[in-house]
Amino acid sequence: MGIVNYAPKILDPVPGGKYLVNMIDYVVNWARANSIWPLTYGTSCCAIEMMSSSMARYDIARFGSEVFRASPRQADLFIIAGTITRRMAPALQMLWEQIPGPKYAIAMGACTISGGPFVYDNYSVVRGAQNLIPVDVFIPGCPPRPEALFHGLLTLREKILHETCRSPWKEGDVRDVSTLDRYREASKAWLALERIKDEEMAEARAKFKEENPEYKSAYKPVRVKKEEFPEVERKALLGKGLENGFLSAAEIFTKTRDRFNRVVAKDMATEAIDTKSEVESADDCLENIMKYPVDFPLELTVNAEDYLDVVKFMRDDEDLKMNFLIDVTGIDYEDHFEVITQLMSMDRGHKVFIRVPLKKNFGIAEEKRANAILAQIPSITSLYPAAEFKEREVYDMFGIEFTDHPDLRRIFLDEDFTGFPLRKDFTNPHMIRRPL
Repeated sequence: MGIVNYAPKILDPVPGGKYLVNMIDYVVNWARANSIWPLTYGTSCCAIEMMSSSMARYDIARFGSEVFRASPRQADLFIIAGTITRRMAPALQMLWEQIPGPKYAIAMGACTISGGPFVYDNYSVVRGAQNLIPVDVFIPGCPPRPEALFHGLLTLREKILHETCRSPWKEGDVRDVSTLDRYREASKAWLALERIKDEEMAEARAKFKEENPEYKSAYKPVRVKKEEFPEVERKALLGKGLENGFLSAAEIFTKTRDRFNRVVAKDMATEAIDTKSEVESADDCLENIMKYPVDFPLELTVNAEDYLDVVKFMRDDEDLKMNFLIDVTGIDYEDHFEVITQLMSMDRGHKVFIRVPLKKNFGIAEEKRANAILAQIPSITSLYPAAEFKEREVYDMFGIEFTDHPDLRRIFLDEDFTGFPLRKDFTNPHMIRRPL
C-alpha cells in the first residue's frame, strides 16, 4: 500500500494521470473491501454470534471474510465481540498493535461499546473498546445477531471504498470515555425534553379544561389478577451410590460429632451463623438435620481450630472417604467471614459443606482496613493439592489469609491492586454507583 500512495505524486502531472489514479483507487479499494480478514478472537458472549455468522446458514464468505486468521499479522479486521476486562485490556492492545495497517476495528455488542450491564458498581470492566483502540464501526445489541454484524461489515466496506491514494488510511485516535455515565446523561436529556414538551402543551391543556370543564378521562387502570399456583410437594430424590455405602446426613454428623464435640449442624433456614453462640447439643443438631431433603448435603459448622483436623478426618475415615474437593469459597458478613469448603466422596456419593466462621480483626485502623488481612484460617493444600488455587482466589477476593499455604498471592488481580473486591466495604475509583 505504501507504493500505491505515491501514485498521485507520480501520475497527476502526466496528462490523464488523474484518471489513472482514480482507477488504481477503485481496483485497490474493491479488492480490500471484499476481502476483509478478521482476527480469530472473542472476548465474551457476542463471540458466539460472530462464530455463527461463519456457519452455512449465514455464510460470511459472501462478504469475503470467511478467512478468520489465527495470527494478527495476517488479519486486517479486529472484531471485538463481548465484555473487555481490565486484565484482558493489555493483551487486546498488543494484538491491535501487531495487526499491520491498513487495519480496522468493529466493536460488537453493548458490553464492548460502553460496558453494558457492567457499567455500575464494577471495577473490572473497561467501559468501551474505544478507550483502548480506535474503533471504526459500532454494532449495538446484547448480543447483536449475525445480520447486524453483516450490516457492520457493509458499513465498514463503504468506509474503505471512500479511501483514496490522495487521502490514505491512517490510524484513528483513542477516545477516553471511561468516566462517561451514558445512562444518567440520557436520563437527563429525556427529562429536559419532557420539561420542554410540558411547557409547550401547558397552554393547550388549560384551553381544553376551560372548554370541557366536566371532562373525565375514560381510562381506568386495570389491576392484573395474580395467578395462584398450587404448591407442588417436593419429591425426595434418592442419593447416588446407595449400593456403595452411601451415608445419610445424620450418619455423617454422628460420626464426626463423636470425634469433634464442637461440630454443629445448623438449621437450613439459618441465614448466618452467630460466631458467639454456644455449641448446640447433638440432639438439637440431629433435629435440624431431619429437616434436610434426602439428597441435600450435610452442612457442618466448624471452629477454625478444628478445621484442618475435621477435613483430614473426613478424607481418611474409611466410611466417609471424602476424597474429592469440590470448592473452597467465602462469604462476607457484617462482623465476620465464613469460609465454606465443599467435600464429596467419589466412591459413595455423599457430600458435606463445612462452614468456618472467622471473626474480623477490627483492631486495624479504619483507613488501613480496606487493604489489610482481617482473618486467618489453616490451609488444606497438604490434604487436597487442588485447594491451592481455590484458596488463592478466596485470598484475592476477600483478603482471608491461609496459613501454611505454599504460594499465597493474588490469582486474578495485580499484586498492587488496592482492596479485596468481594468485601462489602470495597470501593474503587473506577466504579460508577448505580442510580437509585
